[in-house]
Amino acid sequence: MKKHLLLVSSSRCRGGAYLQHCEEAIKKFIGNISKEEKLAFVPYALKDHNSYASTAISAFSKMGYKMESVHTYKNPRDLINDTAVKLVFIGGGNTFRLLNELHKSGIFEDIKNNVENKGLKYMGSSAGTNMACPTIKTTNDMPIVLPPSFNALGFVDFQINPHFVPGNLVPGHMGETRETRIKEYHEENNTIVVGLTESNWITVDGNEAVLHGENESFIFEKNKEIRMWKPETIL
Repeated sequence: MKKHLLLVSSSRCRGGAYLQHCEEAIKKFIGNISKEEKLAFVPYALKDHNSYASTAISAFSKMGYKMESVHTYKNPRDLINDTAVKLVFIGGGNTFRLLNELHKSGIFEDIKNNVENKGLKYMGSSAGTNMACPTIKTTNDMPIVLPPSFNALGFVDFQINPHFVPGNLVPGHMGETRETRIKEYHEENNTIVVGLTESNWITVDGNEAVLHGENESFIFEKNKEIRMWKPETIL
């Protein structure tokens, strides 16, 4: 079955409201759903689930969608497996904590199965976008907890580095650039990495991945020159 994915680099852009910069893309991606249908939110990447869920639910409510958060369920699997749920959205935060909580809650395999085999749409932002990749090895986050493995949901066959910034982060910064870190990744791994810039997002329809947004993103392949990925073109 075709996978339908919306993978956003960042939930906020240039000081705008939550998901404001990609709101039209979200509405186009979800489409029209009935009053009985709803969306599921996964707030596990942040510690304060209540506040995070409130932010997401409010944003999607303004777009005309009903959303519920898995953390409000005694058994989160009940929401993920509810046939009325048409999309699951995993928000950003710490990728290691997120992956760990997906396993602890028991919904990791449910999300994977429902997206791959039952037509459930998947949306991720930042850490949630990392979660769609084969592994979480190209996250920007600190490993504040140790998940069972680094393997993620594997909805795409390339890695993503969200919030990608080319060159030095700030003048005089002496730490590794994102290019350096991705080069280190390729010293030990072979998978293509997309440096997804802040204002961009990727849609996936089956095996076709298209970049959207305002700026170019960047494609890193082992032992090859960096390539630019222009908006509205297929990877």
